[in-house]
Amino acid sequence: MTDIHTRLREAKERLGHVAKASPEVFSGFSRLAKAATAQGTSFDPAQRELIAAAIAVTKGCDDCILYHVDAAIRQGADEKALGEALDVAIEMGGGPALMYAGRALAAFRELKAG
Repeated sequence: MTDIHTRLREAKERLGHVAKASPEVFSGFSRLAKAATAQGTSFDPAQRELIAAAIAVTKGCDDCILYHVDAAIRQGADEKALGEALDVAIEMGGGPALMYAGRALAAFRELKAG
């Protein structure tokens, strides 16, 4: 299996390819993503990234899980907070979300370890 950091880099490279192929669409999506994960009045950026990671779990998107778990770590989220977000994802997504929650937790631990 490929190293977690390599998988994250490859996911980001794929985003770069899409950005070059569809710059206007990618630019619009980037602005949306930046606004959605900015400091709010109720949720800070780490919490917003945890929400995104939980949604990625329910959608079953490995690249999204990696991207948002990494962003949550960079914003200061801890494993306990991720666990709580994953609890809600599992409740909403059932068995498949439980399996992807395991992937998110493993990604968090591997990315945090360096």
